[in-house]
Amino acid sequence: MYDQPKYKPLEKSDFFPDQRASRQLLEGTVARGTLDAANPAGLAPGPEAKATTLPMPLTRELLARGRERFEIFCTPCHDRTGSGQGMVIRRGYRPPPSLHIERLRDAPVGQIYDTMTRGLGAMPDYAQQIPPADRWAIAAYVKALQLSQHAAPGDLTAEERARLEARH
Repeated sequence: MYDQPKYKPLEKSDFFPDQRASRQLLEGTVARGTLDAANPAGLAPGPEAKATTLPMPLTRELLARGRERFEIFCTPCHDRTGSGQGMVIRRGYRPPPSLHIERLRDAPVGQIYDTMTRGLGAMPDYAQQIPPADRWAIAAYVKALQLSQHAAPGDLTAEERARLEARH
């Protein structure tokens, strides 16, 4: 098994007229693992790859799925509130930033998706563990979680404000 009939990268080949074993990719091909719903062209991460809207309708079911997946994959570090004080952090791992800081509240939903897909800093990528549709659901839930922690009374309808005031 050690000596198999195969070419190593950049090795000479008598089979092709140019004597190169390594071939150029055909136009329009995309490397395996780089094609997903958020990045159909296989673009490198950048401002143009950051979606500002979800690629699917925002529904109660999508948020429920996002919450479920968030609690499975994200709470060990980010905790249930998104403060960045999960169980792993309490055991000594480097803490992530709170999902409620202004920079992350202002981040587009695509940036949250992109961070899950490619990782950032100490956060590993979750592209293999979480399918694209679930990453979008988690990103939608994170935006809802951020809104829930920083909602202003002006964001509520008159009816919702009246119900809130009746509680106090």
